Amino acid sequence: MTLTQWNFEQLELGEGARWINGKLVVVDLLAGRVLETRGDVPAPFQEIAKLDVPVGAVAPTENGLMAAKGTGAGLLDGPTLESFASEGMRVNDAVADPSGRFWVTTMAYDTEPGTGSLHRLGTPSPVLKGLTIPNGPAFSHDGTLMYLADSARGIVHRFDVDTEGGLSGRRVFLHTPHHTPDGMTTDVAGNVWIAFWGASVVRRYRPDGRLDHEIRLPAKQPTSVCLGGKDLGRLFITTAKHGLRRPTLHDGALFAVDVDIPGRPANAYVPAVG
Repeated sequence: MTLTQWNFEQLELGEGARWINGKLVVVDLLAGRVLETRGDVPAPFQEIAKLDVPVGAVAPTENGLMAAKGTGAGLLDGPTLESFASEGMRVNDAVADPSGRFWVTTMAYDTEPGTGSLHRLGTPSPVLKGLTIPNGPAFSHDGTLMYLADSARGIVHRFDVDTEGGLSGRRVFLHTPHHTPDGMTTDVAGNVWIAFWGASVVRRYRPDGRLDHEIRLPAKQPTSVCLGGKDLGRLFITTAKHGLRRPTLHDGALFAVDVDIPGRPANAYVPAVG
C-alpha cells in the first residue's frame, strides 16, 4: 500500500471526509470552508462554500448538502433548521446514517470536560451528553451499530441502533488512553478505520476490536477518513496544522492510500415525513 499526498493545500483543521456523488468532500472546520476534489488522480481542492461559522461535516441530500454548521444543522446554502448548543459551543462532526437520519456532535470551544453532546436532527436534544470532544459517529452498513469517539478520553464506544434510531447497549469498543481517536469510517466487512490525532497514524480494527492494519503518515494530526474512489477502495485521510508551532508541508494536507476492502458512499440525509 503506497501512501500519496493528494494535494498540497494545508488546511487549518481538515475534517469531515465524505465520498459524495463521485467526489471527495471535506471541510476546513474552523474556517467554515467546504471543499471537494476528484478521487481518481491527485488534484487541488475546489471551494464549494465559505460560511462565517464552523462547518463540521456534510451529507448529501436530494437537492444539495445538509451541513453541521455553527451550533446546529441546516442545508449548506440555507438557514439553520435546528440549533443544538449555546454560545461558547460549536459543531464538531456529523454524518447521516443508513436510514437517512442526520447526527451531529457538539463541543465547547474551550474543550471543557463533559460539555460535549450527540444530537439527531428532528429529535429532542441531546441524544447523549456528558462527552468532551465527540467525534463520529460512524455506522455499520446495515445501520444496526454506531461507533462514537470521545477523543479527549481516548475511548470509542459502540451502541446498538434500533429501527427508530434509538441507542442502547453502550460498551467500550476501544480504549487508547495514550492516543486520541478522531474521525472514523467503516468498510463493507464491518471493520472500523480510525484517525488518531497527534499520533501520525490511521488504524483499522476488526469488529471484535482487534487491530488489523496500520498506516503511518508524515503528518502529525490525522483527523478523518473515508473510503471512496472508483471502486470505493481508496482511503482518504484529512489532517490538520491547527495548534502546531512548526507545521511541515505535510501537516494539513490530504492523503490517500488504496486498501484491500472497500467502503460505500456517504449516506444521504432524508427528511422525516409527517
